[in-house]
Amino acid sequence: MKPSQLQVIEYPTYFGNYISQVADEYTLIEELEISVHRLIKFVQNIPLDKFDYRYAEGKWTIKDILQHLIDAERIFAYRALCFARNDKTNLPGFDENNYVDEAKANSRSIQELLTELAVVRQSTLSLFKTFSTDELERQGFVNKNPMSVRAIGFVIIGHQNHHQRIFEERYL
Repeated sequence: MKPSQLQVIEYPTYFGNYISQVADEYTLIEELEISVHRLIKFVQNIPLDKFDYRYAEGKWTIKDILQHLIDAERIFAYRALCFARNDKTNLPGFDENNYVDEAKANSRSIQELLTELAVVRQSTLSLFKTFSTDELERQGFVNKNPMSVRAIGFVIIGHQNHHQRIFEERYL
């Protein structure tokens, strides 16, 4: 399964930006495996003085963004689990700014954040490997918007790619 195989009815429009940032080169499972290593290697090459840098007042640091990626992936993976198990509950959104404020990522080391990111991705990958084709195609609701399990997987990857591009464009 590749992102080009998704139907636009499988995800809310606002997630289209993330899905469009996933190349069609690999399958969902392959890209979940590869992309996290790509990000970790990229972050490990960022100069140390940049991790606490904010490119403008009120913007997140690289550490904040890494924590945001961790928190968001956990939430997305939970949604995927619910939908794969045919849970019809309309799941709520989350306030990403509140999560970042409460996480206090800037008090953590970059290695702690990267280790946690790798562990969370391994958990996500293990979960997605258990899903059958039928389960990957199942849909549930987030904020009353339909979303498929497989679309969630591609959103996880595209969200990560989006933030890596922001690192490149605004932090380095």
